Amino acid sequence: MVVECSLADSNNLLSILKLNRPHTAKRNKIVSAEDAVRVIQNGDTVVFGGFAGVGAAEEIAAALENYYLQTRNPRDLTLMFAVATGPGDDSPKGLNHLAHEGLLARIIGGHWGLAPGIQRLAVENKVIAYNLPQGIISHMYRNVASGKAGIFSQVGLGTFVDPRNGGGRLNARTTQPIVKLMEIAGEEYLFYDALPINVAVIRGTTADTDGNITMEKEALTLESLSIATAARNSGGLVIVQVERVAQAGTLNSRQVKIPGILVDCVVVACPENHWQTFGEPYNPAFSGETRIPTQDIPSMQMSARKIIARRAAFELKPNCVVNLGIGIPEGVASVANEEQILDFMTLTAEPGVIGGLPAGGINFGAAINATALIDQPYQFDFYNGGGVDVAFLGMAEADAQGNVNVSRFGVRLAGAGGFINISQNSKKVVFMGTFTAGGVDYEISDGKLVVKKEGRLRKFVDQVQHITFSGPYSARSGRKILYITERCVFELTKDGPELVEIAPGIDLQHDILNMMDFKPIVREPLKVMDERIFRPDRMALKDDLLTIPTDDRIFYNPEANIMLANLAGYTVKSQKDVDAVREAIERVLRPLGKKVYAVGNYDQFSIDPELIDAYTSMQTFLVENYFERVSRYTTSAFLRIKMGGALEKRGVAPHIYESPEEAHAFLVAG
Repeated sequence: MVVECSLADSNNLLSILKLNRPHTAKRNKIVSAEDAVRVIQNGDTVVFGGFAGVGAAEEIAAALENYYLQTRNPRDLTLMFAVATGPGDDSPKGLNHLAHEGLLARIIGGHWGLAPGIQRLAVENKVIAYNLPQGIISHMYRNVASGKAGIFSQVGLGTFVDPRNGGGRLNARTTQPIVKLMEIAGEEYLFYDALPINVAVIRGTTADTDGNITMEKEALTLESLSIATAARNSGGLVIVQVERVAQAGTLNSRQVKIPGILVDCVVVACPENHWQTFGEPYNPAFSGETRIPTQDIPSMQMSARKIIARRAAFELKPNCVVNLGIGIPEGVASVANEEQILDFMTLTAEPGVIGGLPAGGINFGAAINATALIDQPYQFDFYNGGGVDVAFLGMAEADAQGNVNVSRFGVRLAGAGGFINISQNSKKVVFMGTFTAGGVDYEISDGKLVVKKEGRLRKFVDQVQHITFSGPYSARSGRKILYITERCVFELTKDGPELVEIAPGIDLQHDILNMMDFKPIVREPLKVMDERIFRPDRMALKDDLLTIPTDDRIFYNPEANIMLANLAGYTVKSQKDVDAVREAIERVLRPLGKKVYAVGNYDQFSIDPELIDAYTSMQTFLVENYFERVSRYTTSAFLRIKMGGALEKRGVAPHIYESPEEAHAFLVAG
């Protein structure tokens, strides 16, 4: 590796980087990680990019840790991140490298869950610490870049971020408020203070010697451009970790995500420090280089987590836009893939993936076969504006008011991440979690669930430890809010959670009410959760998803006195299906007290051969009692012949055509 701007004296390097020297030749920006971290000064505010196990600037974080341990410099840094990078344990990776008292004095973070080292600094009162919504921090970088004093938002009202509930402060050492409650045009808002950024640490794939950065092999682009711009416009420095260097002027301008005018130092990482995620050295399906067949991805094993994911999947609708949270909600993607319904909806995750199959575990945030990959701030623009039709989010605790906690439990600090933005603004929210925790064991057989051993920890409590989702605030919105567990389902009402479904095999009093610290609203009879959820076979959700309710298939135009029966895609497998069509038509036509003209759409209609007689008998009844004149159409020659012949046997003229135009022409001609 060539290191042309490496200087032994860090102060000299810093001064050269900050000098405005328009009359000198461009310098080569490639430096070693050791030299790059020496530009960080005591008291600096340092922003690290990355997302959980994805896109960590590992070479730079490790170099900063080593430099501090050797010299005890730099000291008293403010660390800021939207999502902390880490492996989820105490191994020296991601932001765990920076978990040293003295190196850090203050931390402002969104999601902390995968970097236990920095969690402990906050919980043990060793640093000043704030937890703000991930989307707020992601947008904050843009506001800093454009010189704004902060950000106004209703995101966080009613939660632990609200100044009335702590203002996002995490310990006794943290006394300075950085979130203010304000009123604008009669509505409450929160104002989040901005702060200048002295050093930005981000990563890309390729840099040229002028510092232009591409990200073609990255799983996410995140808010890298916003962070770099914020640091540059704050008078700070931008350090970028890459895996390779190109000659200046050779990069495709359309692929440059961070222009060289923003970049001060480029660090070429060792391969082991530049894995695409902490779980994958490189997966081309994450970066969009290739697409893989998703049918080859193994299904989830039957468990409580899969039961929860299966029940949640019933909330999916055709053409909906979905957000999936980390943990149990990841299972919804697996179930959707297993049920072969991924093509009928768009799954997303907050760091910027749209479409495809979101990854789980340490790869969470990336996606296989994504349709699009956008910067994280734009994803939160979409989320905050209500673009998500249904969000599936985790649930560690819920209480009598419908509040949910996923951010803090005693000494464990997970942080809110994007949870507040998403839960507060999605059209429908589905919280997912086991009913109890700590050693719970089940038996799943014969379509039933039996609790063999109860968990030690109750999750439905009188009052949650941390309000990450405000039940009362959201209940006023009238949105549908569900709480799905393996043994029951609750729905939020203005009076609190109502028990609306119970699993087959579960005893209401023993397995549910006795294991809650509060009594939910219960109205008898309770609906039983679909038995298919508890059986190992596929649930045939694809059929359900594409099935239009029979009542929604019947349309009547009073001006033309024409009824349309849209039976396209309808499947007749039993006498019940035959009766459903007759009953739906009668509900519309009986009150009219007169006969109508009728047209039936039979495209992709299917019927079991043994039911054709029953179906045509039903049609004869309708003709005699409700239809003045009727026509039908389908592109299926087979169906035209079979149904036409059956109707003729009953003395009913079939009038089955190939196109809707022909069918309509017959009606008006009469």
